[in-house]
Amino acid sequence: MTTWHWVRHGPTHQKSFTGWRDVDADLSDQAAIARLSDHLPADALVISSDLKRSIETASALQGSRTRLADDPALREFHFGTWDGVHFSDVADRHPTLSRAYWETPGDHVPPGGESWNVSAARVAMAVRRIEAAHPHAHIIAVAHFGVILTQVQAVLGKSAYEVLGQKIDNLSVTTLHPSSGQAAVINHCP
Repeated sequence: MTTWHWVRHGPTHQKSFTGWRDVDADLSDQAAIARLSDHLPADALVISSDLKRSIETASALQGSRTRLADDPALREFHFGTWDGVHFSDVADRHPTLSRAYWETPGDHVPPGGESWNVSAARVAMAVRRIEAAHPHAHIIAVAHFGVILTQVQAVLGKSAYEVLGQKIDNLSVTTLHPSSGQAAVINHCP
């Protein structure tokens, strides 16, 4: 059974939608990164989305662990024209759609972006591909809030709306055992 240790990338300090826009992570809290690295299995494989905030965080955690190629399928949700726009401005411009996007996530699509269901399917295919290539491994996957939530949803069998309330802090670990339906969410490192 593959065990996933989903790590949310370091903070970006963005005050807007941040999907496929490539922004740096703030990795200045070296003590937090060291605690996180020490908490994660030493023999785990490390993989990251191909956005630099995740790549930078994965590099900081890698140590002597084997690194897999960065995977574009592990990118955050594609927010289309909402990317880089403050949440209140999106709500003003697209009041019905933005409300539906969060209150009934599923098939609602931001202009030029992708829906929750499309994002979740993209991530699920990547997870299956990685598990097939590395059965029984521990995998540290450095990714994004939305990506991690899709996997919590898949493992626990909850609705998208139910998992949106799950707290996933930057530099937190969400450990999932997909085949057993078990999840442990750790929002800060020990």
